[in-house]
Amino acid sequence: MDASAEPEMIAVPAGQVTLSDRRTQRSWAVELDPYQLAAHPITQTLYAHVTGERPSTAHGDRLPVEGVSWWDAVRFCNALSQREGFTPAYRRVGGEDIERDMAADGYRLPTEAEWEHACRAGTAGPRYGLLDEIAWHRGNSAETTHEVGGKRPNLWGFHDMLGNVWEWCWDLYDAEVYGTYRVLRGGGWFDEHWSCRASVRRRSHPTFRVDDVGFRIARSVTR
Repeated sequence: MDASAEPEMIAVPAGQVTLSDRRTQRSWAVELDPYQLAAHPITQTLYAHVTGERPSTAHGDRLPVEGVSWWDAVRFCNALSQREGFTPAYRRVGGEDIERDMAADGYRLPTEAEWEHACRAGTAGPRYGLLDEIAWHRGNSAETTHEVGGKRPNLWGFHDMLGNVWEWCWDLYDAEVYGTYRVLRGGGWFDEHWSCRASVRRRSHPTFRVDDVGFRIARSVTR
């Protein structure tokens, strides 16, 4: 089987990350336990193997899947968990209602704190390297997605944390103001350089499907 049809997971150490929101001028620190995160966004091959679907606008086995909603990503996580014999992380998946089983060993979406911790990989600046070396963005992408893993990874081995496609995270963006809108991270192929930074947060409705939005998966480390 093509390696892109299997998730490549990297162990991430425990740590602390400080998140910030430019709109509200708020910042907050989050303590993180160890976890696993996919080395790159989910490919079209893996998505098709698990779901039987190829929803993307651009087509290619090692291109990141895009045009997937937050709910699509959640359902994918549960389906992949069941395929590999893990306990699904999500319950009551349907409508606007969902619960995460915190004890489950199955695949799930990363929290935005987990995402930023892995993106930074111990660095403190806006990016983990020179933008053109690490990311597909508006200035070099020819306005389309590119195969995962084609740019230099960060110090922990993660590819495409910035650029290529935005990535869904588990978190609500701001429930009091935006209701069920979920967090997106990382910037995409159509974004200018200022959107491709470790701290940038974007939001979208969990049912929306956009051609520069994909996702990568995480797993909790069970004790």
